[in-house]
Amino acid sequence: MAKAIKVKVKLESTAGTGTFYLAEKNPRTHPEKLTLKKYDKKTKKHEEFVEKKMK
Repeated sequence: MAKAIKVKVKLESTAGTGTFYLAEKNPRTHPEKLTLKKYDKKTKKHEEFVEKKMK
């Protein structure tokens, strides 16, 4: 059986609030770090979320 291609990543807010989302990505097609604009509940605004290492 083959290994799973997608890996789970943690998207953490750049606003420093500690808010995070979980996402999946394919590291073969997108080796760079993932950055998305998503809603941060603590600041009540759309902020940039950057991929961080999951523990």
